[in-house]
Amino acid sequence: MIKKQTFDRYEIRLSGSGGQGLVLGGVILAEALGVYEGRNVTQTQSYGPEARGGASRSDVIVSDGEIFYPKATELDLLLCLTQESCDQYFPHLKENGLLIVDSDKVRQLPTQKAFSLPFIKMAREKVGTPVVANVISISAVAGITGICQKESILKAVLARAPRGTEDKNKMACEIGFEMGISARKGVHV
Repeated sequence: MIKKQTFDRYEIRLSGSGGQGLVLGGVILAEALGVYEGRNVTQTQSYGPEARGGASRSDVIVSDGEIFYPKATELDLLLCLTQESCDQYFPHLKENGLLIVDSDKVRQLPTQKAFSLPFIKMAREKVGTPVVANVISISAVAGITGICQKESILKAVLARAPRGTEDKNKMACEIGFEMGISARKGVHV
């Protein structure tokens, strides 16, 4: 069991292309943190023309105290599933912030201090569909950071999973969480 982290204010941005499910990923992460972990949380998103393939984002702010401003301004964690989103949003990451990228899609890293993991590849190979890469990636965020327990992510994922996809989503959650723990320990996937 991972020790629960405490945060005054922790800003997370999930980014990629419209259609990769990162807005839903942000909702799931926010529900895991708020509903199942009992923390204060806000979730906002960029959902406009980005829904058709441009850079999109979902921001989650978590705090053990009050959240006075609901917009992310200085990111503590940036997850990028595309090179475009990494290029666009990396300047918003704090100096000691955590960068997590899809290793097959983000090949030009702006820093060597990053976790580079094969989210989309694992979704295809282990679960049989790239659709669950969002679940794998948010579960990996939880595994790397300890921001919430695997059970909380799993409950939030299953509460949002379309009927008939529960097994694939559960598998994606397990894979992502284990990827995150392995990455945190320095074990290559």
